[in-house]
Amino acid sequence: MGLLQKYPGRWSLMHLKDMRKGTPTGLLTGSSPQSNDVVFGTGQLDLPAILRAADLAGVKYYFIEDESKISEQQIPESLRYLRGGK
Repeated sequence: MGLLQKYPGRWSLMHLKDMRKGTPTGLLTGSSPQSNDVVFGTGQLDLPAILRAADLAGVKYYFIEDESKISEQQIPESLRYLRGGK
């Protein structure tokens, strides 16, 4: 969220993912195992706060990033979460 707040107006799109609880963060390498991708709202990221910061920064488009082997099952659940259906 820090970069969104530091550079408002610079972001028009954003990738979203939630990560299994206990997954190390801040690696910025993209090397986290695919099994760490979980349904939105079930992981460790504070998605409501992230989405609020993104909205304030001017983000207009979001891409769901789910590279797990069961993404076909998880993405519909993540969409329900984003629509408020949890």
